[in-house]
Amino acid sequence: MDDSGAETPSIAYKVFRFEESRNSTEELHLSIPEVLDPQYGMYVWPCAVVLAQYLWTRREELRDKTVLELGAGVSLPGVVAARCGAKVILSDSTNNPLCLENCRRSCEANGLHDVDVLGLTWGEISPDLVLLPKLDVILGSDVFYEPQDFEDVLVTVAFLLRKNPRAQFWTTYQERSADWSIEALLHRWKLNCVEVRLETFDADKPELAGSTLPGSHSIYMMIITLKTGDDGR
Repeated sequence: MDDSGAETPSIAYKVFRFEESRNSTEELHLSIPEVLDPQYGMYVWPCAVVLAQYLWTRREELRDKTVLELGAGVSLPGVVAARCGAKVILSDSTNNPLCLENCRRSCEANGLHDVDVLGLTWGEISPDLVLLPKLDVILGSDVFYEPQDFEDVLVTVAFLLRKNPRAQFWTTYQERSADWSIEALLHRWKLNCVEVRLETFDADKPELAGSTLPGSHSIYMMIITLKTGDDGR
């Protein structure tokens, strides 16, 4: 119990192991803290493992790049990027200090001492958002979870891509309803979206990274960029 009388949430550490399947001894072991309390929702979800697997397969490209993770929570993708040599900024809602605390906890658990943690709220063009350094990659794992948040997420992404026209938004999305779509919002904010098939980066498995995730979930990997050219395409 802390001084306020609130119980300290229980924390468990889940281990993930990323390996190169094609004649290589390269591997990466990570320990990710989960908060075992349903009101916090800080678990590693299947989308995070799929996105982390994509990052692992692009690890050479990530070296020395600047990467921002939106809605980081347990921060598995951002931690993978940092361990692969990227300069990483983790962010979550300004209004959720417990998530920001867990971002820091994930960094500490994996020996990362130079990762910045920042409060950013989707849809708000805050001073912290405006003052971010030049970005190469933006990450988002399962950020398209609640339909009422979809446009706020894309407002933030569109702002960052306009500031960083060469950057890309790498995101994984779990289909929870066939009626939910971001297609109209992508058009509104002049964004392109390309699907990356999971089998192209060995993520079409019932288990990934030494864990029982992602299981049988319908997960999609997408790369979102600015539309270019006079015709907006």
